[in-house]
Amino acid sequence: MTTEETFRKLSELRLYGFTRALEEQLAQPASYTTLALEDRVGLLVDREWTEREARRLTRRLQLAKLRDRQACVEDVDFRHPRGLDRALVQRLATGEWITKAQNVLVIGPTGCGKTYVACALGHKACRDGHSVLYRRVPRLAHELHIARGDGSLPRLLSRWAKIDVLILDDWGLTPLGAQERHDLLEVLEDRCGEHSTIIAGQLPVKSWHTYIGDPAVADAALDRVVHNAHQIMLKGESMRKKRSTLTDAPNSAT
Repeated sequence: MTTEETFRKLSELRLYGFTRALEEQLAQPASYTTLALEDRVGLLVDREWTEREARRLTRRLQLAKLRDRQACVEDVDFRHPRGLDRALVQRLATGEWITKAQNVLVIGPTGCGKTYVACALGHKACRDGHSVLYRRVPRLAHELHIARGDGSLPRLLSRWAKIDVLILDDWGLTPLGAQERHDLLEVLEDRCGEHSTIIAGQLPVKSWHTYIGDPAVADAALDRVVHNAHQIMLKGESMRKKRSTLTDAPNSAT
């Protein structure tokens, strides 16, 4: 079989990383002459595996639709005094909470970095091979409403139930109607004990009953989320304000 036929068959097999690595070896034969055959083959296989993993990660991140796509646990800022527990974040970064189907609550005032922390944990989950989906609660409620109207609700709920990590941001931002609270409970019920949920919002847990509105639904929702959750309680003034480059200093030209 000629070299051209070999590359054609590799292309048909979609071994693109393997192909590129083989082209490099053929283009620089002197660099590989000291390697045993199995070592050279190993380099080809490693390249194929690495590129496939990179494509899978890219796909997982695209499907996750994280609000902050640059967020990652390695860049979480612990310098500002906002009550962020470094040990807890590092423990969550191991991903053990996902394998145990545990939840994470990120609670704090506006601008303290709740979304960033939630997305950073979601990004790490994607890197670890887990499926992730980010939704603001108002957007999620709207999607459920549309799905109920066109008859696709069971299919939508089934798809969301299989997501390894569901991130619900802006929890408590807008009031819930009767149907919305029951739909939200369905989402949480499907995930309870099976997969993990991250909830980020301003409301402390003690205020969730008021937010949800129906005591029975609130009790059911809290039972499915809170008792199996790690809690990240943030405080302090807005980090956006602290990072602002604007000043009130007078114009130096006057």
